Amino acid sequence: MNTFKKIVCLNFGFLLFFTTFSCQSDDSETSVDIENTTTLLDVIANRTVETGAVIACAASDATNSAIVNVYYYVENGATNVQFFETNSVTVDANNYENYRHLAITSEPLFEGFIEQFTRSFPEDQWVIISYELNGEVKLSNPIRTKNVSKPTVWTNEVMINQETSKMPKFTWQDNANGDNAIYFQVVSTIDNGFISGTYTNENQFQYYDTSNVVLNITDGTPIDLTLNNSYKFTLMDVSQDNWVNTVIQDIFVAE
Repeated sequence: MNTFKKIVCLNFGFLLFFTTFSCQSDDSETSVDIENTTTLLDVIANRTVETGAVIACAASDATNSAIVNVYYYVENGATNVQFFETNSVTVDANNYENYRHLAITSEPLFEGFIEQFTRSFPEDQWVIISYELNGEVKLSNPIRTKNVSKPTVWTNEVMINQETSKMPKFTWQDNANGDNAIYFQVVSTIDNGFISGTYTNENQFQYYDTSNVVLNITDGTPIDLTLNNSYKFTLMDVSQDNWVNTVIQDIFVAE
């Protein structure tokens, strides 16, 4: 799969989401060291490699489009997570010799179920995330950063239908900003406790109906929602080249 592996409480919701997804750390000012000759091709030399094995995508920051957040999902047992980037978007994204290793650290999201690298990008580039698992090097597909050419749109515009108790149905505008390949949904507690993570090709998802889910990263069967409790819904509209066109987030009360 070539993709990222393929209205209630507005101000309160956005505040919570910004503190979760907008992390402008000291690493954001790190730049590629032109003396660094360690390429991704060097790292995978004489190793067993699986491409497209790391689920990852990137979005421009909600409050500063010069900052890019690169999100990735780590499988249990994975080690040695590494960040690689090119110096330009015009290079061949599939030539691993064009990617230089950048020594930055990631931060956990949703209690560590997802991780996030954060750094500034003065221009569009390509990024690949790698880690090791079961003796193999796992690589994400190339991620094209578009914070300059197509900054991520952040909104809370989602329709929530709760006609079926404790099974809210979320619907959003289809392909609102163009170039959509897949949608990623997260249902969490309002303090970012992970509940479920799913992918659909359709612009709708019902908790917890997986009939239209094309990829499910939820660990087992998720909990039943509790009536009158508040929860958070997060949606990422991801392009074929793994850029997040739109992020939607809203808080709802289970009925």
